[in-house]
Amino acid sequence: MTDSQVVPVIDVHSGNFKELWPALVVAIKTSSFIALDTELSGLGNRKSLLAESIEDRYKAICHAARSRSILSLGFACFKKLDHKSPDSYLVQVYNLTLLCSEEYIIEPQSVQFLVQHGFDFNKQYSHGISYCKGNNKGGSDDRGIHIRALFTELLRARKPLVLHNGLIDMAFLYQSFYAHLPERLATFTADLSDMFPAGIYDTKYITEFELRLTASYLEYAYKKCKLDNSRGVSSGAPGPHLHIGFCQYAGHMSTYVDYRECPAVASSEEQTEVCQRFSAFGWCPNGTKCPLSHDTDLIILQDEKCKDDKRKKRKRQREKKRGGGATAEGSAVFDGAPLNKIPNMEVDPEGDKQDTTTETRRDDLPHGESEAKPDEEQSLSAEKDGGAELQNCPTTGTAEESKPEEGSEEKLSDRSVKAQKKKADTGTHRAGFDAYMTAYIFAFSCALSKKEDSEVGENEKEQSCLPACLNKVYLSGKAAPLNVVKSTFTKSSKAHLQKMEMVWGGSMYSIFSKKTMT
Repeated sequence: MTDSQVVPVIDVHSGNFKELWPALVVAIKTSSFIALDTELSGLGNRKSLLAESIEDRYKAICHAARSRSILSLGFACFKKLDHKSPDSYLVQVYNLTLLCSEEYIIEPQSVQFLVQHGFDFNKQYSHGISYCKGNNKGGSDDRGIHIRALFTELLRARKPLVLHNGLIDMAFLYQSFYAHLPERLATFTADLSDMFPAGIYDTKYITEFELRLTASYLEYAYKKCKLDNSRGVSSGAPGPHLHIGFCQYAGHMSTYVDYRECPAVASSEEQTEVCQRFSAFGWCPNGTKCPLSHDTDLIILQDEKCKDDKRKKRKRQREKKRGGGATAEGSAVFDGAPLNKIPNMEVDPEGDKQDTTTETRRDDLPHGESEAKPDEEQSLSAEKDGGAELQNCPTTGTAEESKPEEGSEEKLSDRSVKAQKKKADTGTHRAGFDAYMTAYIFAFSCALSKKEDSEVGENEKEQSCLPACLNKVYLSGKAAPLNVVKSTFTKSSKAHLQKMEMVWGGSMYSIFSKKTMT
């Protein structure tokens, strides 16, 4: 099974931001790719965020980004180690607590969810790193030690940017640390293509269309990728496999580190009933009061068993059909989804009556869906922070992922008790750890793509990592993603061109100006 792992997350706030600034900048500049995640004060009208028209969705997202704020920002910097085995990374994870200096809306549902999962609003208001939204106010963005200057360093690094269900994140990042959001979606995507020339990757899209997992909320996708990677390593199967190492922090630096544990996935023959809504969407209207299990490890194992049973059933049906028996099932609408999840993937007429105050994270449609539904409004809020159920274990740091230990399996009856305890735990929800999970999914997907395309040369493989997913951002309920490209008929925004002149200097500004005129 999978191995336990302790992830050190460096807690950054106004009291240590200046001290940690050099390390943050070096981590960004030397990384191979960077994953980001945000905690937000709200999302606004959920129905508008799921409008049929993508342009209307963008307007709703702009309204949310202009009127709400980022409460915390997670950075996960993955640096590929050339002197080690292929797909070995040195990882640094940061969680920045932020405080917008302007008025902003904070939604009660967001407060409730964040408090339930350990977010410290007292700490935010006393030690949050202050920032102003929109266009720069007072001084240049590239001078001094502040969050907007850090975002400038991110742009200058020209590294691939990785997010999970990232459209809302990108809009909030743009409005909070860059400039006022442009009015049109095409202008926004044109600006983004300039800002991140190495490309943007959305692990929600990768999970749905590349890995094709049964569920795609963040915690599920991370744990499934980690389980598959660990199985490959422990079985001695041909690689490449993902290998993760962490910096070790000593002295007073260790006081800034919050250690996050992702426990090993255990198995058992005993059965425990899981919450099917949480299993399908990554959220449950009953929240911590739900009597059923929200244990993602257990959900993954049961999904694998269901898929294996379904595969055997199809094989028997094909053999029966070839033998002149009854025909196989005709519908393949929910092909690949475990049977126990299908009822929750259909239209739920009672969906609008569910309590909407328990979960305020965002999620999307499961596999096979194509239009907005009542459940989707809830799951839109549930996706972004899929790691909220992971345990917090303040232990000493570790330099590398630990190897699977014998006897690490535990009985499922004990797991059900622990699952209830996990759901009630506080202090388990961080943008930094969510950014780490996002980065892990991406790194695993890259390793898997190389394994499946072994005939391509090493240099070509490095350049062609997930080309089908480059600059494609997941859109809820849509069969096609949002392409982050600069159209021939679209100009970049004036504010963006001014920013790029500041970031890159006058020569680069003239290049961008010529592009917009051609």
